Amino acid sequence: MDTPEAMRAAMAAYVRGLHQAYLDAADLLTPGDRARMPLISADEVTVAAIGTRVLHVIATTQALPAPRGQEVGITDALEDLQWTLRFYDPVIIPALGLIDESEGPAFDEVRRQLGVSDVLYHLAVPPGSSLTPHHAQHAGTGLAHGHASAVRDFDSLRAKMPQRASLIDEMQAAWFAGLPRAQVLLARAISADLDDLSLEPPTDPADVRKRLLSAAAGGARS
Repeated sequence: MDTPEAMRAAMAAYVRGLHQAYLDAADLLTPGDRARMPLISADEVTVAAIGTRVLHVIATTQALPAPRGQEVGITDALEDLQWTLRFYDPVIIPALGLIDESEGPAFDEVRRQLGVSDVLYHLAVPPGSSLTPHHAQHAGTGLAHGHASAVRDFDSLRAKMPQRASLIDEMQAAWFAGLPRAQVLLARAISADLDDLSLEPPTDPADVRKRLLSAAAGGARS
C-alpha cells in the first residue's frame, strides 16, 4: 500500500512533469506570446492537490496561509516558474468530505472550500487514474495550447474592436481568474449578438471567444 509520503512524491512528480510539458510547448511560441502565458507570467504559484471523490489539482496565484498542523508544502521550480505544492483532504478541510461528486467533479464547490477564485488551471483526475508521466505531459501540453490560443483570441478581439478594449480586458481578466459566467456576461456586453450565450451551465469560454470573434468579423465587414 502506498504511504502518504509516496503519494505526495508521486503528486509532486506529476505537477513537475505537467509544468515541464507546459514550458516545452511554450518554447515554440514567440518571445512575446510566451511572456504572456498565464503560468509563466505569474509571480507566485501555489498548486493545491485536493482529495475528494476525485483528485483535484488547482493552480492559483492567490496566497494561501503557511502550512500548519498536518499540512504539507513542497516547493519546486523549473526555469522561471516556481511553485509550492500543497495537500488538502477532509482531515484538513472537513467540508471537503461533504461535497457530492456522484455526478462528476464539483469544480466550483471545491474551489469555494479552498477559498480561491484566481485559478490558472483546475484539473480533475478520476478514480483509478494514475499520475503517470504520460498523463502529465498530455495535460501540460494541452493546457499550454489552450492558454496560447486564448491569449491570441483576446489580442485579435482588441484589434478588431478597439472601442470595446476595456471590456475585452475585463473579459481576459475573468478568463485568467477562471470565471466562465463573468466571461459570458462580458461577451454579451461587448456584442448584442451574443444574448443567447448560456449562463447556466455557462457556455465554454473557448466557444464564447469563437462566437465573439465571429461577431467582431461581421461588424468589421458591415
